[in-house]
Amino acid sequence: MHVRPLPTLLTSALVLTLTALPLAGTASARPASSSSCSAQAIETAPEDGPDVKALCAALAGLPDKDATAALIRVGGKGSWHGSAGVRDLRTGAPALENARFRAGSTTKVVTAAIALQLAAEGRISLDGTVQQYLPGLLTEDFAPITVRQLLNFTSGLRPGASLGDTTEEMYPHRFETLTPAEVVAASVAKGPDPEYAPGERQVYGNIHYTVLAMLIERVTGDSYAHQAAVRIFRPLGMRHTSFPDGPDPRVHGPHNRGYEWIDGKLVDVTDWNMSDRWAAGDMISTTADLERLLVGVFEGRVVPEPQLKEMFAVPKAVDATMAAPFTPFELNGQTVWAKTGSRPGYHTVVAATRNLSRTVVYSVNSTDARGDGEAIARRFAFPAFNR
Repeated sequence: MHVRPLPTLLTSALVLTLTALPLAGTASARPASSSSCSAQAIETAPEDGPDVKALCAALAGLPDKDATAALIRVGGKGSWHGSAGVRDLRTGAPALENARFRAGSTTKVVTAAIALQLAAEGRISLDGTVQQYLPGLLTEDFAPITVRQLLNFTSGLRPGASLGDTTEEMYPHRFETLTPAEVVAASVAKGPDPEYAPGERQVYGNIHYTVLAMLIERVTGDSYAHQAAVRIFRPLGMRHTSFPDGPDPRVHGPHNRGYEWIDGKLVDVTDWNMSDRWAAGDMISTTADLERLLVGVFEGRVVPEPQLKEMFAVPKAVDATMAAPFTPFELNGQTVWAKTGSRPGYHTVVAATRNLSRTVVYSVNSTDARGDGEAIARRFAFPAFNR
């Protein structure tokens, strides 16, 4: 595979692993945003607010071998936001705190919310089936699959077509287009889960939400992207959130470039056609906008009760750990509901306590964004819940 290596970072963590090239600028470690991580900000942080000292420690030293930039936004009882790292390794320009980024599977929060709104409006039933709303999509081999089972990843649908399982495999195909219809057709061709009926086992995957978005389009007679805009983005004031125009590989607007280790070299992976991820992971957003989404959902301003409870209901199924689509974690004696997202070069988290006493949103330009997400979260998200 031919990849274009980037210049050596002027940090001890990377200097031994990259091939030196002429630099247009330097990419030495950039301190976290000065006002957020000043000695005064750390000393005066309220005891019942976020652990500013720990959050600043997480940002210290960027860029390093694990991340080139990070943006963290904490809200609830006490608020804080900070950024560190570089916007571009070639120039060494500091990271933009208002940067747009690929939000990955946090997109599923939007998709679930649209489906649950339609249920609240009586336009679909959560107990209605794919066969009812999308006749002909599935073969007769499939047992009835409900909307609820799509939402909570228990549909039994198997993974669809992809352009690779790893970043290394996908990279040569990054400008190719794989349509959602092709993704689903490949899933259907594999047949249903041979061991478990729909509703019996939870298996996380994009296929559930790809079919869910097809259902949304069929029921509304509108594009998924437009429904997301008029139902979610505009009402919540998410002015910097959107979906790419089909196969457009660019992140439009201010953004920090994403990088990944490929064949031992750090490669710019910013430009990438993500259209195959669609309603399961193609959204572009900012930390401020995702905070608006998180708060709006948790406050019940996006999805009304009783439909909202579905977003926090872990099904009674084999291997079930998540709801639709949030996953509960126990941190410091409190339950935190979170959704992660990862695309090459970008790792995202939205998380909050159910009563919104603490929220956190981050975007990390991880050099292994699709790798160990827990390690990234432990560094950049867990400190928000220290107290």
